[in-house]
Amino acid sequence: MSERTRRRPWLAALLALVVSGLGHAYLRRWARGLGWYLTVAAAVFVFVPESAISGALAGDPPAVSEIAPAAAVVVASVVDAYVVAVRHNRTSERDSDASRATGSPDTVPGPGAASAEVADGEAEPESGETIRCPECGRETDPTFDFCQWCAEPVGESDA
Repeated sequence: MSERTRRRPWLAALLALVVSGLGHAYLRRWARGLGWYLTVAAAVFVFVPESAISGALAGDPPAVSEIAPAAAVVVASVVDAYVVAVRHNRTSERDSDASRATGSPDTVPGPGAASAEVADGEAEPESGETIRCPECGRETDPTFDFCQWCAEPVGESDA
């Protein structure tokens, strides 16, 4: 199932500001997050003098000119996390609009939503391999007597 959820760009940016790469991890862009983390660490190691790091750890704020290169990389990471989240949301909206236009379900219907297969209240096999739960509408394994998503009984009713 390719369910794409919307992400909050401001949260991705805030997380990237707190810990470099964490905003990308929130967006499930693991390699990109690790890349930004390593880039910021390398910028601190290469461009920030050791005296500025020691002073900052001792409580003495470093001069802005000493930390400016590393701060610029952090700002770039924050902006990138925000932009990636916005692009993700646009792609998600475009995909859901396209699936609505073609009539193919892209996301799983929420509780209470009825699909065409379960409109009469019984679970119908879709392709011989899966059936839909009459309660939540999600596809479930036909070998189970219950829906693994909502734990409601699925299959032939004994009533």
